[in-house]
Amino acid sequence: MKHKQQFFKANPLKFKQFTRKGYALFSTLGKVVVIGVLAVATIGKARAEGAETQTNTARDSLMREGTELDEVVVTGSHVPLTGLQTAKIVTVLAKDDIARQAAANVNDLLKTLSGVDVRQRGAFGVQTDISMRGGNFDQITFLLNGVNISSPHTGHLSADFPLSASDIERIEVVNGSAARVYGASAFNGVINIITRQTGELVNANIGGGSYGFFNANAGVNINTNLFSTYLSGGYSRSDGAVANSAFSSSRLFWQGKIKLKNALVAAQFGYSYKPYEANTFYGAASTDQWESNERLMAAVNAEVRVGKVHIAPGAYWNRWFDHYQWHRGDPAGENYHRADAAGATLSAWTETILGKTSLGADIRRESIWSTKLGKQQDESSWKNSGGHDGNSSIKYMFHDARTITSFFLEHNILLRRWTVSLGATALHTPLAGWDVEPGIDLAFRPSSTLKIFASWNTGLRLPTFTDLYYSGANIEGNSDLKAEKTCDVQIGARKIWRGFRAEAQLFFSHKSDMIDWVVYQEAGDDIFHSVNFRMNNFGGDIGLSFLPQELFGERFPLRKISANYSYIREHSRYGLTVVESKYAMEYLRNKLVLAADGKLWRGLNLSLAWRFCDRIGDNADYAILDGKLSWDARRWSIYVDAANILNKKYFDYVSIAQPGFVATAGVNVRL
Repeated sequence: MKHKQQFFKANPLKFKQFTRKGYALFSTLGKVVVIGVLAVATIGKARAEGAETQTNTARDSLMREGTELDEVVVTGSHVPLTGLQTAKIVTVLAKDDIARQAAANVNDLLKTLSGVDVRQRGAFGVQTDISMRGGNFDQITFLLNGVNISSPHTGHLSADFPLSASDIERIEVVNGSAARVYGASAFNGVINIITRQTGELVNANIGGGSYGFFNANAGVNINTNLFSTYLSGGYSRSDGAVANSAFSSSRLFWQGKIKLKNALVAAQFGYSYKPYEANTFYGAASTDQWESNERLMAAVNAEVRVGKVHIAPGAYWNRWFDHYQWHRGDPAGENYHRADAAGATLSAWTETILGKTSLGADIRRESIWSTKLGKQQDESSWKNSGGHDGNSSIKYMFHDARTITSFFLEHNILLRRWTVSLGATALHTPLAGWDVEPGIDLAFRPSSTLKIFASWNTGLRLPTFTDLYYSGANIEGNSDLKAEKTCDVQIGARKIWRGFRAEAQLFFSHKSDMIDWVVYQEAGDDIFHSVNFRMNNFGGDIGLSFLPQELFGERFPLRKISANYSYIREHSRYGLTVVESKYAMEYLRNKLVLAADGKLWRGLNLSLAWRFCDRIGDNADYAILDGKLSWDARRWSIYVDAANILNKKYFDYVSIAQPGFVATAGVNVRL
């Protein structure tokens, strides 16, 4: 380990490097030494300060007690808080966990997290819908290094990331409504993907496997005291695991930071293009659907420290091109879309004897140009379809746009045993006008190894442009839809023992004006209509981990055994008799994940993960076993990933069969 500090009550010795060798100082002490690690990370904010600025009353008191600190710092607020301080329940998928998973893409990494529902419409993450706590894919906010990258067109496109799994430092997940921190669309939770901040100069991966799968990624990382930059690119393709499911995917990502005396400036850019055969993705009546998704993103943010005040301006821009064909090569049923989301934010925070206080404002502009979605435009306003698949003879004839303005105020009270985080966001949207979303999070630490959480938060989500306008042979949008609203209550606890971790939480949500696509009896047809309805849901999550190396040392072969279980129960109330539902009646009721990883011999490592999913609706229950076998050296590793090892036949969606056993192999190089 590097750059760690050991704290003593007086005259501390400071160490910058540690080793377990027999000649090392720690090995001669004859005592167990607990090393506290304080690593600063953020959700949503670039930070201009180092770890030393995070010292506060709560942390100092725990260190005087000789308590082991959290290794990862997370935050679910507008100000930086350590994992020990934060009152939010945040799940972290760390870099080591990511490296050991059998994951060919970012979406696969989320499958093992409790409370997260990952539904695939195709193999290798071709199109993945990600939802949380019984909701749908439109009801969570995706962040990339804290920047909102969620699509206002449809949540189907939000999870197309211009990254590979090797580009990721960690993933942070906030369960439940977080509107007072992240604004509209943070309805059921937030997933923040944090890319590599440090590491090897060069990392590269190449591999292939079942169904003609090929994947290659490479990244270059440069770090100095003044600046850092990371550039990565990748390409993958497959012939398809089932009929009409071939795809290819190209991606490029860059991020850079400049560190000044009292400021930090960060920027990022991403691009991806993915054409794919869409099988029966959007309806069983067509088996030769085709689609391409293209996205561009850019963002810049900063933090400047002026005395005790930290000022953080930022701006971002996202663009998506979508080209869809109901029958490949047939202009009938063909759609072109271009969606944009751009925003700017300005916030400030300071720390006083009363705690940490932040305030700020955010403005976001969302728009769509389309051959299908929006309001009919005069011919003089029509635009040529754009993007890689754009066609000058195809015009965007429909358009809509909306502006979301928000102001927030938050205060965090940090005491020896308590953290109290309370605040509110005032939102102005075209559909709901002015709306205030308050919330409060509490954390109580009765001992240095136990933390108890409680929270009450509200949230709001605007309909996507697809919800409002999409219509087809058996589907009809509704431009009169109202914004969704939720009121969430949750409690939980986290306990740490040497070699053991345990966490549990319960939640209840009262939701109004929820949006679903349903066939209702009174209509006398088989058309899916987008409608508002009411819903209550409740459930819980529990996670247990055993870390034997903390008890027996790193030479012990088994690293980790974990069990995570989540349960959800929903009660929906529609104004009409519903015959069929696309989303609300197909939530994931039970999810159990059992995982283990360890060393078989020398550099030979094995990880296994077994997932049981029990979904409400017509989808049968299924249990899937995935695994990864690798030989890991300092500068390289070779691996074999195996998905669905037991070759189970299963469906994530009713009509879309998922592949059986899939094997891939490859090599990673780190220089």
